[in-house]
Parts: sequence; C-alpha cells; structure tokens
Amino acid sequence: MASRDEIYTNKLFLNAVLPLIKVIANDVPSLKKKFEHAHAVIQVSALDPESPEGKVATHYVVNSGEWVVHNDKVDANPHVELEFKSIETMNAFFKGSIGPKTLPKMKGIAKHTGLFVSFMMVLLKMSSLLTAKSIPEDEDTKLLLTKCYFYLLSSGISQLNKLGHPDVHGWTLKSPDRVYSWAVDGHEEISAYLRIKAGKSRAGRGVYKRAMPFFTMRFNNLDSALGILMSIDDMLESVKAEKLIMEGAPEFGAQLGEYMMLVGSYVQ
Repeated sequence: MASRDEIYTNKLFLNAVLPLIKVIANDVPSLKKKFEHAHAVIQVSALDPESPEGKVATHYVVNSGEWVVHNDKVDANPHVELEFKSIETMNAFFKGSIGPKTLPKMKGIAKHTGLFVSFMMVLLKMSSLLTAKSIPEDEDTKLLLTKCYFYLLSSGISQLNKLGHPDVHGWTLKSPDRVYSWAVDGHEEISAYLRIKAGKSRAGRGVYKRAMPFFTMRFNNLDSALGILMSIDDMLESVKAEKLIMEGAPEFGAQLGEYMMLVGSYVQ
C-alpha cells in the first residue's frame, strides 16, 4: 500500500503535472503540428490494487489537434498507454529516476507508432522544462515555462487541499472567500489563480475577473518570475529589488510561498 506522501505525489502528477501536456502540445508549434490529424485516446497510468479499477490514470482525448484532459480518470481502451507497475514507480519516473525498474509498459506502440513518438516528444519537452536548472534564453520558452509553473502551483496547492493535507487544508478551513493569484506584468495570458473558502479550493487559469484578488504575487518580468519559481533567487531580495511585488499583506505572500515550496517538494 502506497504511503500518504506517495499518494500526495501521485495525485499531483495526475492532476497538476500531466495536464501540462496539453499546454505544451498547444503552445509549441512544432509539437502542435504533429497532432493536427490525430484522433486518439492517450493515457498515462499506474497499477494500484487499492483503486476500484485496478489502476489510476490521466488520459487525453485528441481530435485534430484539440486536446481534452481527463484528470485522474481511467479509460478502458486507450490507443496508446504508458502503464507503470505501481504508484511508486510512476512517481520515481517523473522525478527523474529513469531505469529498468521504473520504465512503464508501452501499450499500442506497434499499431500507433507515430502517435506514440509524438506523445513522447511532448512528454520529454515537459520534462526538460520542469527540470531546467537555469533560466532559458529564448523568450517563448520563458513564457511557456512560467505559464507551466503558474498552472502547476495553483493546481497543486488546490489538490493538496482536496486530499486533506493537514497544513494546506487547515489554511483553507480558516479562510473566508479569497483569491490568490500569480501574474507577470505585460503577460496576462499566463496568469493563474487559486480561490479558497472554508476548506474548499479551485484553481483557475487566466486573470480572475469577478473581483480583485485578495493577494497577487506579481513579477515585473519573466526572468524575475523564473528566478523565484526555479528557486534561483531569494524572495526577500526580489521584493527589495522590486522584481516581485506583493499586492496584499506580506505575510500572505510568505504563506503562499510556503505552499508553493510544498508542492515542489512532492514533485521534484
């Protein structure tokens, strides 16, 4: 039986990391082109005796380049599937421990070789982005990486709350209706937010428009954002240098930063 921390990690991969596949496949032109004529169900799964279906999974329905992501849902007959032998091996694989013991079973590769290769290219692109140790030089890559981090962190914090993580759920239980957001000046299209209230949470993409967010972690440019998101820069120094603007009380910024780091500790 998987430990509580292994389950937290796995749910974050299923519900916060793997959905980024759609973002990358849509935003990278060379990858987007590969799915223009695809009509298929692609799945990433892990065998789990504790699950009613015997496995956990996230799958994608792709039709002519349009992706629909089904978080934490098993499809019985995907065209292509990466099936890990356990939750633990899936977690280890996505954390970078790639070897004979963690490699998944590759189903459908004989019938759908081109689709499989294209999907693996997107998966490898995601891995290269999220494991990068330095800020990319290319502006488009900076934009994509910042967007991926914002989406991952907002969804990841919400997932930990829904799983009952004691720290995160304790925070949301005590909270009135509040919205926390992440933004970069001049790039509204990559914004993300997290809405919490009395133990409930919902992550969203884009600018929250129904009301002014209670707190926004705003960066003056992409380099400043990635400096914090990639744990290269010190948050206090970034605030002093006005690279990071805390729109709201500073203590809420510190609290949000703590939960951002918590998400990172599970998926890295």
